[in-house]
Amino acid sequence: MPRLSFWKVSALLTIALYWPSVSLGQAFPVKPVKIIVPYAPNGLPDVLARVVAQALSPELGQQVMIDNKAGGSTIIGAEAAARSAPDGYTLFLMDNNSSSITPAVMAKIPYDPVRDFTPITQAVRGPFFLIANNALGVVSVQELIALAKKRPGEINYASPGNATVHHITMEQLKLLANINLVHVPYKGVIQVTPALLTNEVSVMFNTLPSVIEHVKAGKLRVIAVASAQRSAFMPDIPTVAEAGFPDFDLDSTLGFVAPAGTPRAIIDRLHGAFVNSLKSPEVQARMLGFGLEVVASTPEQFGDQIQKKRVYYARLVRDIRLKIE
Repeated sequence: MPRLSFWKVSALLTIALYWPSVSLGQAFPVKPVKIIVPYAPNGLPDVLARVVAQALSPELGQQVMIDNKAGGSTIIGAEAAARSAPDGYTLFLMDNNSSSITPAVMAKIPYDPVRDFTPITQAVRGPFFLIANNALGVVSVQELIALAKKRPGEINYASPGNATVHHITMEQLKLLANINLVHVPYKGVIQVTPALLTNEVSVMFNTLPSVIEHVKAGKLRVIAVASAQRSAFMPDIPTVAEAGFPDFDLDSTLGFVAPAGTPRAIIDRLHGAFVNSLKSPEVQARMLGFGLEVVASTPEQFGDQIQKKRVYYARLVRDIRLKIE
């Protein structure tokens, strides 16, 4: 029997090691895929996940289901996802809260957003808008600041919970403008909008999906956008930066991740399916209607974005002295 050379043995070993992952990637998926959303239904993350899941099912040839695990400042959903089998059948919708804010404000959490997850793609980015009840009588950031200084501690603002992006964004404005607004936290976005409509609270930062119909109906007023650039969806709305706060730049970053250890072949399969879904005309149109920009990044680009956001929010949380035990 002829002896194999060193190089032929090396080549055969390489093929043997590589073959299982190739086969696994080709076979995947053979059953339904689940996306854990760490929020209750009807908010922006849930809406995004359901729109994408509908387009993703035919791409994967399997049903894609949404599993809402709300609570604990996204910890409940994130921990469940992190502890799932790294086989591609349980995914997680990660946003600024779960990747950056919760780790910055909590003394101890049961997951690490970098160590315990593998990025697939950043799906979208979207601006936060400063929205007011018309009864407040302000039409600009400058007018809101002037009114708050005349009535310190009398104007309430809403958020869907402590240490959410909505909360931290307003706290940053309070710090920079040296004003006193009273925080009223609710249990979720679905409770916030009725409170704003009934003037239980006067103002808040929020994304557009849950309020856009009320804005169109003239019941709520959009005052400013929190991102560094104006939104293509509402180009006439000025930025907070234009009101004299040049470093003010917050937006909503949402993407999909898998538990750490998921084979690269499966990540690649999922990435291709997500990108095709996100770039479909139907999904692009739906996202534009919500004022969101489709990103569809590579896993590496999303990983870099997560790291960037962690640094940004860690500094911001220190600046506003926010800590939750």
